[in-house]
Formats: sequence, structure tokens, C-alpha cells
Amino acid sequence: MTELWTVELDSSVCVGSGLCAGSAPECFALDTSGRARQPKAPVEAADEVLEAAENCPAAAITLRKTTGGEEVFAP
Repeated sequence: MTELWTVELDSSVCVGSGLCAGSAPECFALDTSGRARQPKAPVEAADEVLEAAENCPAAAITLRKTTGGEEVFAP
């Protein structure tokens, strides 16, 4: 069974750099204001998603395991 992560995106601190969408376009997209949109559903655990969270210049992305809520990455 594939591990799933819940993505928490703090849009109040997002600066719209687009690094997340560039690193993990299957997970992140930018809205019309140029800020990242939070995925509506859990995403498959993937190195690209972790890389996007780690490289977010605004530290706006937290990843949690959907089972148990354990943090995978927090800014």
C-alpha cells in the first residue's frame, strides 16, 4: 500500500516563488494571484513533494502522514 501525505499550505506566508509547482507539479499549482494552492486530497508520498516542502523559501509547507498525523516535514 502506498503511503499518503496530507499537505498543509500556509497561504498567508506563501510568496509565490513557484518552486513547489516546479518541483512537484502533480501536487502543487499556482492560483491566479501566483500563490500555491493546497491540494484538495492527500498525495502519494514522493521525494519530489518532500523536496518542494524543504525548498519552500517561505517555509509555508508542512507534510503529515495521513495515518496517525505524524509530521514528515515541518518548517
